[in-house]
Amino acid sequence: MIQKLKDSYQKYNEIIAYLFWGVITTVINIGVFAILEHFTNLNYQVNNLIAWFISVFIAFISNKAYVFHATSNSFTHLLKQMFSFYAGRVLSYGFEVIILWVGISLLDGNEIIVKIIDNIVVIIINYFWSKLAVFKK
Repeated sequence: MIQKLKDSYQKYNEIIAYLFWGVITTVINIGVFAILEHFTNLNYQVNNLIAWFISVFIAFISNKAYVFHATSNSFTHLLKQMFSFYAGRVLSYGFEVIILWVGISLLDGNEIIVKIIDNIVVIIINYFWSKLAVFKK
């Protein structure tokens, strides 16, 4: 039984780490968004952009170090990884903007619930982008 758990952990270690750090960055993203929604009069898209910047920075660091264990053999390589990571996140941010606009502006949904749904979609997109394009082995 214990060996099966160890084997499963080894087999799915990357996905487990991604989900763990994804939850952390999602909580930060939604938390910052919710705080800004509650305490400012900014448009929800502005609040989303601010939350996005903060969470993407944390996601890059955690994905590089703890999920994909990616190294950079030069500063240029690090910048390349960072550029590719942010490029993918900008694309998924486009999905985020559309999901929020449809869910909040068109369907009059609750901002936080729509934001949670949006994060689930974005986490899936970002995992595959990070694995296949940014931190590929």
